[in-house]
Amino acid sequence: VDRGRRGAWLRGTALTAGAHLVSMAVKRVVRRPRPAHVVPLVRTAGRHSFPSSHATSAAAAAVAFGALGVPAVRPLAAAVCASRLVAGVHYPSDVAAGAALGALTARLGAGWMRGGTRD
Repeated sequence: VDRGRRGAWLRGTALTAGAHLVSMAVKRVVRRPRPAHVVPLVRTAGRHSFPSSHATSAAAAAVAFGALGVPAVRPLAAAVCASRLVAGVHYPSDVAAGAALGALTARLGAGWMRGGTRD
């Protein structure tokens, strides 16, 4: 990471982590069970699925680091979101809500990402 943008990279990481924490808080309130009609391909840490914290983090990272000119983050975020459906651990609405939450969180922090205050 170039030293001139080190602060922006750290703020992007903090925004991504913050979005993940917000997702976990929403998950504790909503308490939607994971899909029971499919056999999951992976183990999960919890029983609740809404919103997808993976999708939240991936979308937040895509917005935050995409603003820094990293072109690969959007396709990677899309792959993470799709993987949660393929793995059978989320409903489509879990992934959509998680992605929206992550993108919104990062967008709200866009001014801070640039080293200023929130727009």
